[in-house]
Amino acid sequence: MQGIDDPSTVFWISAHPEQRSLTGSLRRDGLAHLRQGGHSVLESDLYAIGWDPVVRSQDGGQVGEHGLRRFRVSSDTRRAFLTDEQPRDVAREQSKLLKADAIIVQFPLWWYGMPAILKGWFDRVFVSGFAFGTDPQTGRRLRFEQGPFVGKRVLVITTLGDRPQAIGPRGKSGELNELLFGLLHGTFAYTGMSVLPPLALPSADRLSDYSRVQDELVDRLDGLFVDREIPYRPQFTGEYTSEWELADHVRPGEHGVRIHSRTPAAIPGEPHATPNE
Repeated sequence: MQGIDDPSTVFWISAHPEQRSLTGSLRRDGLAHLRQGGHSVLESDLYAIGWDPVVRSQDGGQVGEHGLRRFRVSSDTRRAFLTDEQPRDVAREQSKLLKADAIIVQFPLWWYGMPAILKGWFDRVFVSGFAFGTDPQTGRRLRFEQGPFVGKRVLVITTLGDRPQAIGPRGKSGELNELLFGLLHGTFAYTGMSVLPPLALPSADRLSDYSRVQDELVDRLDGLFVDREIPYRPQFTGEYTSEWELADHVRPGEHGVRIHSRTPAAIPGEPHATPNE
């Protein structure tokens, strides 16, 4: 595979109920391409494995199972992780994530968000102590540039019904990186990952040239370890206040999600602004 010197481990998470869908076809072709490039591939096809997306008291380990007290989601799932009392399905997904050098998250965009089964995967797998938290020895905040997943790269692949212009800089549905900001910044960057610009395939229901989107997919997979990441701002280098607000000297007078990148996301037809640092 071009641009990658050494084979790596890639974890591919997908969420679509139909194997014969466009999502399913891209997944199969993408996995085959990665394997042909010599990479180790880990998979979680959430519908195929019957993933349970619902956080339950059992996710808190023995305390939750026996109902000894009220289930405190964050603290009890953290304790279950630290004491190795998590459900096996959660621990298995966490193990895949830890082994991965890069993560592919693939889903159809439904109502401008992830399918419920995938949202539930994050709810159950990305628990405190594993994906974020505080180092008990040093008190170091484990998030953004100090997150536990620093060094891992992540690429979102999504299909959607909107026309290409609808997710452009003046599109009715919102510019793509802003539309996915909660996932890209609030989940992936928050946990320390390097976030690649997402691959979106619009007008998926009217697709007539599969070879074109297949080529797009292959191109992005070939750049998985070399393409430039979205330059989200680090949290602990003076650009934010102690209240997590962008400091007054950074992009003064501006607001909105794009100010949290050191340069705006690449938008066709719009020049990159020079950050006012």
